Formats: sequence, structure tokens, C-alpha cells
Amino acid sequence: MISDKKVVVVLPAYNAAKTLPQTYNEIPFSIVDEVILVDDNSPDDTVSVAKSIGIKHIVKHDKNKGYGGNQKTCYNKALDLGADIVVMLHPDYQYTPKLIESMCYLIANDVYPVVIGSRILGKGALRGGMPLYKYVANRFLTFFQNLLMSQKLSEYHTGYRAYSGEVLRSINYNINSDDFIFDNQFIAQIFNKGYEIAEITCPTKYFEEASSINFVRSSKYGLGVLKVSLLYFLHRNTFFKYRILDKS
Repeated sequence: MISDKKVVVVLPAYNAAKTLPQTYNEIPFSIVDEVILVDDNSPDDTVSVAKSIGIKHIVKHDKNKGYGGNQKTCYNKALDLGADIVVMLHPDYQYTPKLIESMCYLIANDVYPVVIGSRILGKGALRGGMPLYKYVANRFLTFFQNLLMSQKLSEYHTGYRAYSGEVLRSINYNINSDDFIFDNQFIAQIFNKGYEIAEITCPTKYFEEASSINFVRSSKYGLGVLKVSLLYFLHRNTFFKYRILDKS
């Protein structure tokens, strides 16, 4: 059952005006109690559109804080509202909101405390239009991450994630980067705390309005991913202690 849990969906938004309505309208409000949109100082009409479709909790950053900085605001606001389960859903409609109920079910029934939607399980990534270089990079990075972190995830790079309130309250995610590497730092903290992560197959869509980072930023992200994984390995296998994990 999910009915006795407060489910909050957070939407980290940047230039999402064109895709926000379709994303919002597919959210299963039969189980979702609150929706929070955090706008990272978008130059478009994201905030106006959010108000027009009825989103009650809207936070607009005065300056662009980055993808990780946006998530921090999302989770902090969700915890302030007393969330038992928090689902991060990109408002660019790259991930289908129709999986929210399945993801929340696993958490609400204490099967797993964290659930991510994997584009790699099945054939959803390439079929959905993921650029080949990103697919190859995803597989390369995931291989080394699993090796260094002693895990078996199909991917670490999806933006579709659900967390129990317990996980969010027990991990100091606010010390993480404000950039895209935030997601991988958070996963390292989750595993370091001894939590398990479940994956479900998630179809994805790549199109003009869907958010994406360019090749240069992707390369920087990839190097950051390898650094986080190496620090995790050293932390778990030597006497060295690193701030990103010690203060989790």
C-alpha cells in the first residue's frame, strides 16, 4: 500500500515551459500528494506555466545554481513538507511519469529504500534516441563504477530516482557538488550508508526540447564520475577518509 505514505514529486526545472504541462498531466495524483517545481533561473516561461497548470509549491532561484544545486532545493523543500517518499522527475518529459506508482510501491512496502529508472535495462536507451557516444560512455563508466564500488547497477546516470524520506534525512547531500556530478556523489553516499538500490526498466525519449549536456560537459562529467568512484574505493578499502563520504 502507498496510501499511508506522503509522496512528493520534485521537478528540477530549467527551460521546461514547453514540456512541463505534458509531464505534469501524467503524474499519478491518485498516490502523489504534493508537487514541487524548482526553477533554476530559467530565461523562459517555466514559472508562469507552472502556475497556470496548478503547481502550488514553486521555488525560483535568483541565480542559476546548477543541476545539483537545484536538486538540493528540491529535496530540502520536500522534507520540509514531511515527505515519506520523494520522486525526482525531470519536467522535460524524457522519462515517463507513469512509472512513479511502481517506484513508490517498492519503497512504501519496505522492499528497497531507493529506486531508479534504468534506461539500459532492456533496449530503451538507443531505441529512445540516446546518442551512440553517450550510450558507449554510459556503459564504459558504469563498468568501472561497478568494479570500484562492488555493485551491479545497470547504470548510474539516470535522472529518474525515488528515495525514502529516511534516506534523504540520513545523508548530507547538501555537501555535494552543485553540478551534474551530484547524482553520482549521492549514489556513493547511499551505498556507503549500507542502503540498497533497486532498478526498474524505464523507456526514455530524446528530442529537441529534452535537456542534455554537450560533449565538453559530458567529458568533464565522466572524469568526475571516475573520481567519485575511485574515492569511494579508497574510502572503503584503506584508512583514508574523504569528506564526501565521511559527512554523509
